[in-house]
Amino acid sequence: MNLEQLRSFVEVADVASFTRAAERLHLAQPSLSRQISALEHDLGAELLHRARGGSTLTTAGQSLLPLARRMLADADTVRRELAELSGLQRGSVRLGATPSLSVGLVVEALSAFHAAYPAIGLHLSEQGSRRLLEELAGGELDLALITSTNPTATERLTVTPLLVEELVLVSARSRPAVTTRRTIELHQVAPLPQIAFRSTYDLRSATDAAYASASLTPDIVLEGAEMDAVLRFVERGVGVAIVPAMVVLDRPGLRSVRLSEPRLTRTISLARPADFEPSTAARVLARTITTTATALAGASATTLRPAGQAVGAPTR
Repeated sequence: MNLEQLRSFVEVADVASFTRAAERLHLAQPSLSRQISALEHDLGAELLHRARGGSTLTTAGQSLLPLARRMLADADTVRRELAELSGLQRGSVRLGATPSLSVGLVVEALSAFHAAYPAIGLHLSEQGSRRLLEELAGGELDLALITSTNPTATERLTVTPLLVEELVLVSARSRPAVTTRRTIELHQVAPLPQIAFRSTYDLRSATDAAYASASLTPDIVLEGAEMDAVLRFVERGVGVAIVPAMVVLDRPGLRSVRLSEPRLTRTISLARPADFEPSTAARVLARTITTTATALAGASATTLRPAGQAVGAPTR
């Protein structure tokens, strides 16, 4: 799912016609149809009823439309905010992020920032949250996206919660679904063959703690992998995995189901040094990350929430 597909969907919904929507978007009608079909494939639901007399929204399309409008509006906000500092022509920003955030939020935010400021150098450090805080406190980074905080390590840092994100169970779309229900409980997950992250991952600590608290032992068939490898192993049908909801975006080979009993979440925060003023480039990047996080929350109202609307205790 991308902004171009959402813009096409909203246009068709507004004019109730693929032909008129294609004209207004200056697209060939087959290209517009392919974009809508790809969006429906990614979401796993038909969004529009096609008919000679025009196109109407399905129930799924009616649910998506306000979210799509909000995402497009948030994207426009990002462009406007970046345009305010269009004179930014030199400098660099050092951003730290956990590997799981690099797959989703970081890619979206850095892509938007680089498109507006291609002359600004970007450096990305992928580490666990604790190590990122050490690098930030040591002056090695300008900003860091973290998923856990240690109060004793943040006295010299400003930490702003952005999102509360659910962890979900993912499996291969090419294989039978692990459940026909909308949610799955942890005791049902434990006996499934699982791909586990390496022990230093914050996510591994969170899932291990959840299993231990429930007196469960997961059936781990492969462990020690990085995020991208975990997702690829799941796509191949080697096993299932518990991952953050955002990493499933744009992964048509995966299906996800929400966890319940217990519901696992994590809080995503943006940290920066508190004892000196950030550079202009770092300030703009921080604003871009915040706006991108808001847009992602709007796109997934069930599994992502602004941090101020958190429900339940976050995982680390």
